Amino acid sequence: MNLILDNIVFSLQKSGGISVVWYEMLKRVQKDINFKSCYIEFDDSFQNNFRKKLNIRKEAIILKRSLWLNIDRYLDQSLLQINDKFVFHSSYYRISSNKNAINITTVHDFTYEKLEHGLRKWIHCFQKSRAIKKSDVIICISENTKQDLLEYLPKTDVNKIRVIYNGVSEDYFPLDHNLEVDLPFPTKSYTLFVGSRKSHKQFNLAVDVVSKMGMNFVIVGGDDISNYELNLLESKVGINRFQYVGKISNNELNILYNNAFCLLYPSLYEGFGIPVIEAQRAGCPVVAFEGSSVKEIAGNTPLLFKEHTVDNITQYMSILYDKLTRREIINEGIKNASQFSWDNTYSHLISVYEEALNINK
Repeated sequence: MNLILDNIVFSLQKSGGISVVWYEMLKRVQKDINFKSCYIEFDDSFQNNFRKKLNIRKEAIILKRSLWLNIDRYLDQSLLQINDKFVFHSSYYRISSNKNAINITTVHDFTYEKLEHGLRKWIHCFQKSRAIKKSDVIICISENTKQDLLEYLPKTDVNKIRVIYNGVSEDYFPLDHNLEVDLPFPTKSYTLFVGSRKSHKQFNLAVDVVSKMGMNFVIVGGDDISNYELNLLESKVGINRFQYVGKISNNELNILYNNAFCLLYPSLYEGFGIPVIEAQRAGCPVVAFEGSSVKEIAGNTPLLFKEHTVDNITQYMSILYDKLTRREIINEGIKNASQFSWDNTYSHLISVYEEALNINK
């Protein structure tokens, strides 16, 4: 099978959800003897934390200069040297104009369409919609993302759409309870916040909730803490009651999940919500807003709140003070998370590739 994979996301971000998805896919496709694959990428791709973990054969790479990244990122890839039918799958909304290409586009979310404004939004939406319209197969990472796609691009042929859920790393699992967390807080005394702190992630609301609950607070990932956020945390949570740990390894995050009172995930919108499944797999209860894809992937749990108010969220967090209920929620979360694995994601992806090659062009 001829397969061209476009690694452009490794030059567009240093880490992030799409990088995780693309890394997990590449890690598996390189070991798959059924493929003849090559990769398009720019010479600055090793700035990406996940690309550093991959060992791709140099002869399999079509290398481009990052000097032209800001232009090339929006251009179709001609690949005129390829004369046989092949699958072209980009990590970020590019297609191949080669007449032999079977174009596949993965749609992760509609954050820009729902939450952004201005020129940046217009450029992103134009590129995304063009890639979707010119693709032979469209992959959505959740049913919610599929419905968003049909809302924003209602003329899309629904028969082209395939839903393939993201997976979760096997690095997350329940640990021996004797393993202590490397924090100045006692076990189960802190609430965990994981990921970006952009406005739709509702970080300020999470701070207010933690403050009212009188709990400690641990923040993982995202950009460095700003002066505004630091002042907010000091004034509402307390100088010695929070810790920002930045970007950490899966193993370190697994320890934090295992020792947390809960993961608080009040995000207004998600295309999938990988931290929800990570936490569940590690045996950490998840208190989250029931909107977008979270309700779809979180499974049977009483911890999905409906209103973005401090009082409403604290009511749901208080459910976890009951030890028996907490244990039941943890067990149900572990059971739910077992449905999501990167091996399953890859298996479904390969089926889509095989199906795509049978498309008559």
